Parts: sequence; C-alpha cells; structure tokens
Amino acid sequence: MPLITSPIRVLVVEDETLIRADIVKSLQIAGFDVLESANADEAIQMLERNSDIRLVFTDIDMPGSMSGLKLAAAVRDRWPPIKIIATSGHFKIHDGDLPKDARFLPKPYQPEQIISAIHELTGAA
Repeated sequence: MPLITSPIRVLVVEDETLIRADIVKSLQIAGFDVLESANADEAIQMLERNSDIRLVFTDIDMPGSMSGLKLAAAVRDRWPPIKIIATSGHFKIHDGDLPKDARFLPKPYQPEQIISAIHELTGAA
C-alpha cells in the first residue's frame, strides 16, 4: 500500500498584499498547503497555532516589531526544524545575517525559484 503524505505546509510572510497573493497562489498550484501573514507578529502567532509548518518564506523589509531577519532568528531559536527562505528587493545579505541553513532569494524572483528551494530544503520530491 503506498504511503500517503500530506502536502508541505508553508507560511508566507509578506506585507505587500499583491506580492503575497501572487506567491501564495503559485505555491498552492504547485501543491503546497499555504498559510499567510502580513508581518512577523502575525507569523509568530501562526507558528504557535500550527505545529505542522515546515517552511517559512519571508520578506525581510516589513513593518511591525521585527524584520524578516529577526523573524528568521526567532524561528530558528523556537522551531529549529522549520526551514527558512528570505527575500528582499532592497536588503543586501551578509554572512551571519540568516541562520546557517536558510536561503536568500533576491526580488524580483520567479515562483519556480521558490518552489525549487522549498523542495530542496524540505527534501520533497
């Protein structure tokens, strides 16, 4: 009997509504179970309520109490198994800005780049 696996749950954190809607739709079409939040504070609440999130895709430049970099550090500290992909159209990443195994993809990105990175980081086929 084949093993049935549930789709990978991804949390998209992006304050720009149209950008968030576009990547959420692309990830859903690719077969991911997607949650979304507009800032890091909402993202932390989502992570606290959803123990099955496997990856966080976050913008770095966001309003609120923490940036995407601080969110990435919080995720690594509180939920170490969760993988992280960060993006920005303005911010330059330096060594040590993100957790060791996190990925950075500059904007503008293609949805296929995000999908491929999710597969690589989660070990999904």
